Amino acid sequence: MDNFLWWRDGVIYQIYPRSFNDTNGNGLGDIAGITARLDYLAKLGVDALWLSPFYPTPDADFGYDISNHVDVDPRFGTLEDFDKLVEESHKKGIRIILDLVLNHVSDQHPWFLESRVDDTNPKHDWFLWQDKIPNNWESVFGGKAWTFDEKRGQYYYHMFVKEQPDVNWRKPEVRKAQMDVLRFWLERGIDGFRLDVYNVYFKDDQLRNNPTKWGRRAFERQHHIYDGDQPEMESVLEEMRGILNEYPERYAVGETFFATREKIIRYNSEDKLHAAFDFEYLWSKYKPEKFLKAIENWESLAEKANIFPNYVLSNHDTPRPATRYAKGEDDARTKIVMAMLLTMRGTPFLYYGEEIGMRDISLKRSEIMDPPGIKYWPFNKGRDGCRSPMQWDDSENAGFSNTKPWLPVHQNYKKRNVATQQKDANSVFNFTRKLIALRKEYKTLRQGEILQLKDMPKDVMAYLRKSDEEEIMVLLNFSKKKKKIILPKSTWEIFFSETRENLEGSELLLSSHEVLLLKRE
Repeated sequence: MDNFLWWRDGVIYQIYPRSFNDTNGNGLGDIAGITARLDYLAKLGVDALWLSPFYPTPDADFGYDISNHVDVDPRFGTLEDFDKLVEESHKKGIRIILDLVLNHVSDQHPWFLESRVDDTNPKHDWFLWQDKIPNNWESVFGGKAWTFDEKRGQYYYHMFVKEQPDVNWRKPEVRKAQMDVLRFWLERGIDGFRLDVYNVYFKDDQLRNNPTKWGRRAFERQHHIYDGDQPEMESVLEEMRGILNEYPERYAVGETFFATREKIIRYNSEDKLHAAFDFEYLWSKYKPEKFLKAIENWESLAEKANIFPNYVLSNHDTPRPATRYAKGEDDARTKIVMAMLLTMRGTPFLYYGEEIGMRDISLKRSEIMDPPGIKYWPFNKGRDGCRSPMQWDDSENAGFSNTKPWLPVHQNYKKRNVATQQKDANSVFNFTRKLIALRKEYKTLRQGEILQLKDMPKDVMAYLRKSDEEEIMVLLNFSKKKKKIILPKSTWEIFFSETRENLEGSELLLSSHEVLLLKRE
């Protein structure tokens, strides 16, 4: 694989640890469970695992309220389990990326417990404390972003739930403590970080009101000028990049929260982030023109910033693609968007279960565990649906656990599971595995130029992946109707197809939801 760089050219697979594989029988997935499934992940062909938080947590926000950044929650295992995961993953050529949550901590974190004692203790200003509510800032999850603490007798700021106080990044001691967290995990051999809501680390030093605008929820009725994206953020990213550069081939990708593309450009460079997410592609409707517009926008951004794009279909916060796009249990649309993801010029991110077309689960109100779902039901049912246990086989609890899982398994698990799909040549799993293998083998699919092909029938998405080595044409029929295609003048051969064995002439009829890749001879 000529010039292969794992974080740019590889396929990154996100795991929500508590939902992946339970080996200790507590109904939660664990670190050892991930290690036990490494052979499966190697067979799929992924190059890196992004692990959602597994740190000690009281679970006010299911792992994103952290009470100790340098340990493993006992429910998920031990640091020794983690070290073994890193060691065994590296033996198989699989890298490890950690979710790094440094904007806020749990209200049970030792830093906050000390800070709330009084206004004279050594950590009294490690958080944002005020005698009165100073501004109009709102919490993402609803309500004011300032909560009164009886013990301290002051209000503290939290962008998310009240159990997640934001730390004061303007304090040099806080900054050093956070950088120590990076070094701790890098010394344990991890390969990179996904920075959770990194661009809101700093808040306006005068705590000014955000300008208002129209929006459905209170948080959306503000222009977020002062509760994030402050100039000081760039120097923090530069310091982080300096630390990463001390270790070979390390990587950081950022989740940019409510930021414009111009700000994403600002945070991505050779001395800051390696990459950042842009979610227009994720939220696109099932229409070629919508996806093409998102791709065009990303490519334009990447060119301006001199960065490499990345693409994601879902994650732990969003409905799965099969839920958004598929019709019932049919996988035709799921394969279309998977083919698109894996033939883009950009790093593909897979969310666990996408490779078998997992759907979101439906829950009763009494079963909801996610804070937004509890607060906003039925208008927002929360994120539990996309976090259901991985479906490994057709045994009880889908082979995820030998006891009742923390969330229900999808009712379709008897037919939709890893074991069944591995035996089915036409399954989503084998479709995905084959495309990942082609992506690994052909540099053109990873780094080649992407050129949209115009004058295609309605509901057909067509583009060329082009390099000095070869040209590969991607044809995706988003419709259930057959579509007539006139191929560009040349000689083409089948590069990837589930149904075709050969081509005849320059005219072809794409079948319903067909995925066809051609290579210029």
